[in-house]
Parts: sequence; C-alpha cells; structure tokens
Amino acid sequence: MAETKGGPSAAGGDVASAPRKSSWKYIGPGIVVAATGVGAGDLVATLIAGSNFGYTLLWAAVIGCVVKISLAEAAGRWHLSTGRTLFDGWSSLGRWTTWFFVVYVVIWGFVYGAAAMSSSGLPLQALFPDVMDLKWWAILTGLVGLVFVWFNKYEVFEKVMTILVGIMFVVTVYLAIRVTPNLGDAFAGLLPVLPDEKDSILNTLGLIGGVGGTITLAAYGYWVNAKGWTDTGWMKVMRLDNRVAYITTGIFVVAMLFVGAELLHSANVAIASGDKGLVQLGDILEKEYGTATSKLFLVGFLATSFTSLIGVWHGVSLMFADFVERSRKSKAGADGAALSGAEVASGAREKSLPFRAYLLWLTFPPMILLFEGQPFRLIIIYGVLGAAFMPFLALTLIWLLNSSRTPAEWRNGWLSNGMLAIAGLLFLILCVKQVTDQDWSSFF
Repeated sequence: MAETKGGPSAAGGDVASAPRKSSWKYIGPGIVVAATGVGAGDLVATLIAGSNFGYTLLWAAVIGCVVKISLAEAAGRWHLSTGRTLFDGWSSLGRWTTWFFVVYVVIWGFVYGAAAMSSSGLPLQALFPDVMDLKWWAILTGLVGLVFVWFNKYEVFEKVMTILVGIMFVVTVYLAIRVTPNLGDAFAGLLPVLPDEKDSILNTLGLIGGVGGTITLAAYGYWVNAKGWTDTGWMKVMRLDNRVAYITTGIFVVAMLFVGAELLHSANVAIASGDKGLVQLGDILEKEYGTATSKLFLVGFLATSFTSLIGVWHGVSLMFADFVERSRKSKAGADGAALSGAEVASGAREKSLPFRAYLLWLTFPPMILLFEGQPFRLIIIYGVLGAAFMPFLALTLIWLLNSSRTPAEWRNGWLSNGMLAIAGLLFLILCVKQVTDQDWSSFF
C-alpha cells in the first residue's frame, strides 16, 4: 500500500464499527447532497429543456446523473481511503488551489447567498401574496437557515433534509403523473439524439452538466465524515449512499422534464428562465388542475429552494472551516499535519468560529444585494468562477486519485478515470462557453 500522510488509522476511525454489508438504513449524506444540489434553477432548466425539445433530451439528463455519481464517489473515496479531507488533498497540489478556493468561496458565497434567499422567498410570497415584499421573505428564510444551521449538528440537519426531500419527491412525482406523460415518447427520449436546432449541442451539454450541484459535490466527502464514516470500512455504504443520491436526483429531473414536455411543449407555452419561471408554472398549474395542485407545487418549490439554502449554509461552511484550520496549521509550522476526517466527524468544526463566520458571510452581506440589485462586474466574476469550479474539481480528483497520495487499492480504475475525464472535458467546454458569453467589453 502506498504511503500517505493519513489513512484509516490516522483518521481515528474504527474499521470494526463499520457494517459488513452496505444497507439502506445507513444512507444519509447522499440525501443531503441530492437535496442541496437540485435547486429551483435546476428545475427551471429542466422544465425549459422539456418545453423546448419535448422528451428528446431525456438521455442527457440521465447521463448528467451518472457523471455526478462519479464525481461524488471520487470525493467520498478520497475522504475514506486516505483519512484526509478534500481541502487537505488540494493543498498538497500547490498553493494555487488555496488561492482559487479562497477567491471562489468569498465571491461565490456573497452572490449565492442573495440568490438562495431570493429563491426561497419566491414561493412564500406566492403562497402568501399580501403579507410582505419578496425581499423580506428572502431575509426571513436566510435568518431561519442561519439559526437552524448555527444551533444544530449534522444529525438533526440530515433528518430535516430527509423530510424536505420527501416533500420534493412526492410533489415532483405527483406532477409527473398528473400531466399524464407519453411513456412511448419518453422511452424514445433515452436514445442519444440531438435536437435539430441552433446550439443544440451546447443546450445538451448544459442539461448534462447543469443539474445536481457544483461545490456541493465537493462537500459530499465532508458530509460523509460528519455522518461518522471515516475509514474504508464504510466504502460500500458510501457508494450505495451516493447512488441513492443521484437516482433521487434523476427522478426529480425526469419528473420535471415530463412536466415541461407535456404541460409546456405540447401547448407551446414558454416560461422565464430563473426562479420566477417556477412561479409562472404555478399559475399554469392552477389554470389546468386547480388551486390545490398549484399550492402543492409551491410547497415543493419551497422545499427545493430551502434545502439548497441550508445545504450550502452547512456544507460550504464546513469546507471553509477546513480551509482555515489548514491555514492555521501552516502558520504554526505544522504544514505536514494532515486534516483528518475524524476532526469533521467529531462535530467540533460545526461549532468553530470559522464555520460560524462563513455562515454569517452567507447570510448578512448578501442582503445588500436584495435591496440594491446585483452589481454587474461581480455577477460576471461569479459566473466565471462558478463555471471554473467543476473542471477544477474533476481534474484535481483525477490528479489526487491516481497518485501516491491515495492508497494503491483505492486509486482510480479505468472506469473512474474515464468518467472523471469526461466530466472534466464537459465542464471545461461549459466553462469556456460561460466565459465567452460574458459581456467583457462592459466590464472594463
């Protein structure tokens, strides 16, 4: 076995405590990553794909879930096989990874905080239109998320996420059944065919890459550790958990594509991109199926948005706390000291000052954007950084999991390398597209 800076023993995990067989009763982090990764914007993107192309791109949505399975599995495998956190692995690749991460989480967190609060406020405003303005609903959801994550550890967080995922699941599957999908056309949509329209390749790649999480995929390994899984004895359980996560994501995506194909495509109805498209869908559902269905959908919309909010509030704050701990050790002259998954499993990180400081950063400064609007230059930087994160994640995982940093038996095989390479190339293309689409002439 290759020598590493950590390992199962270094992580402090007890292999004997891990189950001999994978079991459904252990799953949890996968539910969290699925709930966090599928936000309102993802559902709108899928709805628009269904409204524009019918069932033609169903195969692309399925491939997208398979790609995300490979990325999350790789992140979880790094944590369990080495006993080290993902940020510790990134740090071993050079200081450039640290600088990228710091710039990313500071700017991304500032803009995302406002977007997440606004997204969670929209369905509440639609459900209670005469109570208060959207910005106040948004602020309320941000404060509720802050208090919830601040005062609860992972166990409670996971239980609440599981309940909200149950609501999401019931609502999306109900809607898919309610619109009476054409199963013959749906099965035909599993054949890889591109729509005969302009930019169809980019639309297809966007659907494959756009649903199911960005930085939350990197947070998966941290949630695995927070669950108490810290060594290779939990590897089979983690893999089952990860598959459940993206099968769940796949069901959400397919259900919303059914709604887009049947309710919007067949009637030639267009909806706006972004979260407001879901409010429009609520109005359409009310006309077609009545107030009860519309209200149920808005409850599902709220569950979808709020799980993304508290998921990021918890998961990315864990990653930021890990970054600060690494920086502290480096300054103390302990650069070789690995950051272990056992430290995350102890729950101490969730009560740490850096964790709570980033929680506050996600909540309060973004409220400025709810009142003032989003500054143009910041949005461009946010978009570019967001597009760059996924190729960064895929390519660094390939690097880490094919090197001596990972024990030999847990390094990538040909399938893992192939899937991560495909993911890296896919997200690199989307990144380049995102960069070239920006209005750089107005930036300077």
